[in-house]
Amino acid sequence: METCPAAFTAETEAELWKHIELHGATAHQEEPDKWSPEDRQQIKNLIRES
Repeated sequence: METCPAAFTAETEAELWKHIELHGATAHQEEPDKWSPEDRQQIKNLIRES
């Protein structure tokens, strides 16, 4: 996965993942349903609670 400066805020982790997946599909022409568990873990490692 490439470095991306996008940032999202959501009430729940499920909602946050919807934003992340939509962004991946629209901004990066990726297919989130084909992301590997390692890709998802890499993204999850970037998530910070505020």
